[in-house]
Amino acid sequence: MGNPGEFTMLELAEKVLAITGSKSKLVYKPLPGDDPKQRKPDITLAGELFGWKPEIGLEEGLLYTITYFKQNFERIVSRKVVSVKAHFYDG
Repeated sequence: MGNPGEFTMLELAEKVLAITGSKSKLVYKPLPGDDPKQRKPDITLAGELFGWKPEIGLEEGLLYTITYFKQNFERIVSRKVVSVKAHFYDG
């Protein structure tokens, strides 16, 4: 659903680089015309209807996500390759 904690895409990218220890360089490009100017979801209705609120912050969520992809990278990539081959080839 999202988390109402607002942060910029630059802040997000910098956190990912810091957590992963990546030496990747950020590339700045013009924003698409339909890019949202605010990325802060209104979760009021979820709270009212379901009593739901986010329990995991951005950094903790990134740690979970990065750990998952590190542990499952080979399996994920091999599935994508098989899927692409199956789509383009009859064998």
